[in-house]
Amino acid sequence: MIRKLLLLFSGTALLAGCGPKTTEISGILENSSPREYIFLQELKSNELLTVDSAILSTDGAFEFKRKVKFPSFYLLKINQNNYLTMLIEPGEKIKMTSHADSLNYPVVVSGSKGTKLLADFNKALLQTRKKLSTLSEAHEKNLGRPDFDKVVDSLDNLGHIYLNEMNSYAKNFIDNNISSLVSLMALYSQLAPSVYVLNPEYDISYYLKVDSSLFKNYPEYEPVITLHNQVKEMHAYFENKKSASASSAEKMEAPEIVLPSPEGDTIKLSSTRGSIVLLDFWAAWCGPCRMENPNLVRAYNKYHSQGFEIYQVSLDKTKEAWIKGIQDDKLDKWIHVSDLKYWSSSVVPLYMIQSIPFNYLLDKEGRIIASNLRGEALQRKLDELFN
Repeated sequence: MIRKLLLLFSGTALLAGCGPKTTEISGILENSSPREYIFLQELKSNELLTVDSAILSTDGAFEFKRKVKFPSFYLLKINQNNYLTMLIEPGEKIKMTSHADSLNYPVVVSGSKGTKLLADFNKALLQTRKKLSTLSEAHEKNLGRPDFDKVVDSLDNLGHIYLNEMNSYAKNFIDNNISSLVSLMALYSQLAPSVYVLNPEYDISYYLKVDSSLFKNYPEYEPVITLHNQVKEMHAYFENKKSASASSAEKMEAPEIVLPSPEGDTIKLSSTRGSIVLLDFWAAWCGPCRMENPNLVRAYNKYHSQGFEIYQVSLDKTKEAWIKGIQDDKLDKWIHVSDLKYWSSSVVPLYMIQSIPFNYLLDKEGRIIASNLRGEALQRKLDELFN
């Protein structure tokens, strides 16, 4: 998969009017094998083109000089599984130090902002992979224990936390480098085969954001054109899917929920009849849920007096974590319920919940009128209903 992704980063010159400048790449690979080859490969549209090679000196030193006309992606490579992805600018003097068996995680990189950014991002991916690996080891180690189910729940909870942390890191990385081609790498990064850091459906706003910025700055660059076309297709697909889902669920009465509040009182969803209700599924351990909560607070404060209510269902496992999440995010003004059964909660199959945060907007008769409204989309819908 990484080869396919890397092949995306090729294209035509944007700065054709600029003459080529010599870029120098030098470094030391610690603990390298004597007389080992290192290759410099340019990422073309349909191939990895080897443009130079060198034999490492006895102390692991190497040097390349390459005339570069415009920002380009290259690989510094020992073998198929050991390479460093570089974003090279004309005239840069790049210096690096790395262990010979882990080029992708250099110890030091200087002289190339793009390459340094890519290296830092790869190190964050590596740390998350290591955390997830320890969970897998813990799973195997605890097989056969009487409390194995509880151990699995705990490991699963940590896994969600690690994935959410990397998701947030990738989004911050994109926000801070929105005009740079390195943001393309973050969009398509993976923690494991088919385990993407960003979800094209739930994180479509970031695909749109990168596309908007790069297509404005690099409208003739092939990878950006490819991204632009992909994002248009994805956005149209998800919008059609959302519309189809909303149409099929429109005016369908929301299934009844009867669960206890933090105080132990049983509260029915149907008790909210007569109000416009946001039925929201969340958990204190869910990072994206916690990021969305301030938006719910704003919506509640603005529209509650006009007949807006929130019925929030938690997928937490402990009462302590649930209550702390409510208190920390200042959510105590509306209705909270939970059976504290995590993904085994009765609401998961009832509402076919696959991920959180997730919500439905209900009319005064308890019928579904919209789904999965977040951020400004929720505010716009409430404006439409109340104003």
